[in-house]
Amino acid sequence: MRTVGQYLKEIRLLKGVSRKDLERQTKIKKDFIDAIEEGRWEDLPDYAVVAGFVKNIASFLGESPSKTLAMFRRDYPPKDLSVNPKPDVSKTFSWGPKLTFLLGIGIIILALAGYLVFQYISFVKAPGLKLSSPEENQLVSQKNLLVSGKTNPEATVKANNQPILVSESGEFRAEVEVSEETAEVMVIAKSRAGKETVIRRKIKVEIK
Repeated sequence: MRTVGQYLKEIRLLKGVSRKDLERQTKIKKDFIDAIEEGRWEDLPDYAVVAGFVKNIASFLGESPSKTLAMFRRDYPPKDLSVNPKPDVSKTFSWGPKLTFLLGIGIIILALAGYLVFQYISFVKAPGLKLSSPEENQLVSQKNLLVSGKTNPEATVKANNQPILVSESGEFRAEVEVSEETAEVMVIAKSRAGKETVIRRKIKVEIK
């Protein structure tokens, strides 16, 4: 299975574009382009910044940004969320009467704490997962079975250990190879924090 870096490198070489040319045209540092193509995520900035790099490179090379970003979301390793429960707001509203100062501090602390809690819960909870196909006890007469559904756009999806690309809207659709010994399809949606949602569907395979 090609990584997003390998995919972009193959397209770049196919079109005869050097890394220096790509740096000059996209304004992305050559070191960052090297790291993306080689999958060295630890040498790159934050997730959102690298996603922008990948989108710009794909657009310049004439490839689909949405498809490339889906591959990037699949490949980018989850990172631990660092949350500071006590934001440094000691200097906020340092001017004015004492009562106004204390009231301002309290409002900001509550707002930041609420925002951080909301972001933290959204990050660590298991992703939603809806499976449209296959249905429970579905009769399958071909070796390729359609697996489709919807999850969170930032989640990664596997069906019987086969990675499936997730679109920007969270939809996924792919064909999974089955045999007459296959009795179940297990679909796993995994968040960036490593939380998983699993749906299992029993199937009956009778290949003619």
